[in-house]
Amino acid sequence: MTTVSARAPGKINPVLRVGPRNETGYHELFTVFQALELWETVTVENADAYRVTLEGDLPLDQVPLDESNIVVQAAVALAEAIGHDGAAAFHIHKNIPVGGGMGGGSADAAAALVALNELWGNQADTHTLHTIAAGVGADVPFALHGGSALGRGNGSSLEALNSSEFFWVLLPIDHHLSTPEVYARFDALTGGDVEELPNELPPQLTEALTAGDAETLAVFLENDLGPMAADLYPPLISGLMDSEMGGALRTMVSGSGPTLVALTRDASHQADLVQTLNDKGHRPIPTVSTPRGAHLV
Repeated sequence: MTTVSARAPGKINPVLRVGPRNETGYHELFTVFQALELWETVTVENADAYRVTLEGDLPLDQVPLDESNIVVQAAVALAEAIGHDGAAAFHIHKNIPVGGGMGGGSADAAAALVALNELWGNQADTHTLHTIAAGVGADVPFALHGGSALGRGNGSSLEALNSSEFFWVLLPIDHHLSTPEVYARFDALTGGDVEELPNELPPQLTEALTAGDAETLAVFLENDLGPMAADLYPPLISGLMDSEMGGALRTMVSGSGPTLVALTRDASHQADLVQTLNDKGHRPIPTVSTPRGAHLV
């Protein structure tokens, strides 16, 4: 075959607790990931040099087209791991808001790894791909695996969680927040004095995930980076208020922001919230959770 395509899901973090910065420079995390039916698609083919092209109905000016793009970093790491001598051209179809705290770049990297591994002869097993993914970016292993998972360490140490389907509404914000900038504000505002991270999830939370109980899950939604994102970009607060006053069970910042995510009870409630937010001038995106991670298409 001359070209291979794969896709990987965006993510949200219904729970994101942030601990102190460790010796590696990362903050220790205790987080729940959930994959969403919002997909990045990456098509690869062999080439004499690494190249990246893009398409998508959203602003793409923040996405690099040179070797600093995460898909090239993933490719270089895979080639080194399997002893492949060659490069690739990538075409990325983006659906996930860029710089929105939803793991779009990580999904690109995960899809690129799956597609390239197929193109280059399936020489890397699942464990090897996970190890490569963790070296490329903290959220890339989750994009490979999908579903729902508890993440520890820098987020790349994963424990799968049973989860039913949940209905979310995304509220993209026309502003770019860099993850390092948000973590820097976290350090500045906390002064390194942060609570000890929990060891386990509350049983009520894991039961709610398994049962698809959105009303109970809403009680446990928590993001330590949310206030930092709102401090850096105060207009987030009006979006939060519009969503919660519009009937969302709970609305929170996704990851490091600035995308907002609202939890709804079911498809009907989701449709009502979408209509309300449309009437308020927002551009909401309805989506649902998915058990799938990166896979060939």
